[in-house]
Amino acid sequence: MRIHEYQAKALFAQFHIPVPRGKVVATPAEAWEAYAELGGRVVLKAQVHAGGRGKAGGIRTATSPEEAERVARDMLGKHLVTHQTGPEGAPVSRLLVEE
Repeated sequence: MRIHEYQAKALFAQFHIPVPRGKVVATPAEAWEAYAELGGRVVLKAQVHAGGRGKAGGIRTATSPEEAERVARDMLGKHLVTHQTGPEGAPVSRLLVEE
């Protein structure tokens, strides 16, 4: 089964399994809004069907709404290359912004 992390966490939440608060975004402006809503420090995670996202730069942190917007601008629309995607990579069209 191929589901994104945000989809798996939504299923967990339906069954009362604790998950961090988060929001799926598709634009840098939405990342800014998600940071403002969640507050504090957030993690932005590329939503692609591949492991090794962290080592490939697909998981990054932000400590301000401006930084969240900048990080999202850097990640969205790019191809994330991991050991599971091959050299062509996987396009990043959504990010999960989590507390």
